[in-house]
Amino acid sequence: MALPKDMRLKGHRTFNYINKNSIKYHGKLMTFKLVKSNPEILSSHKFKITSNNFRIAIAISKKVSKKAVNRNKIRRILQEWLSTNIKKINNHKPYWLLVNLKFGDFCNDKNILLEEFQNLMFKSHLIK
Repeated sequence: MALPKDMRLKGHRTFNYINKNSIKYHGKLMTFKLVKSNPEILSSHKFKITSNNFRIAIAISKKVSKKAVNRNKIRRILQEWLSTNIKKINNHKPYWLLVNLKFGDFCNDKNILLEEFQNLMFKSHLIK
């Protein structure tokens, strides 16, 4: 199950803003870049109603896996966890999150990946 379109981030200006202004949380497998939302950047994408809600982007480098199938599988695992664990209550938080996966061989171990993701979500205070 993919994330709803109103939770995704897009556009190069959005990612430039996140990279310049974010607070970083580091883990062994991934890095979180968290920033206060800036709805004016998304105005060209016509996200006027929900542009101040919580939004996320998951970036997985080719260093993680050369095969797009494996990268998409990892992305779907993280998106599924988010869709089941982020409730409507947490969706009102005005933050944007960029998840960058570091290189490594963890494609086959879903538990380690989800444990790290959950720990960083708690560390960044996005969930309680």
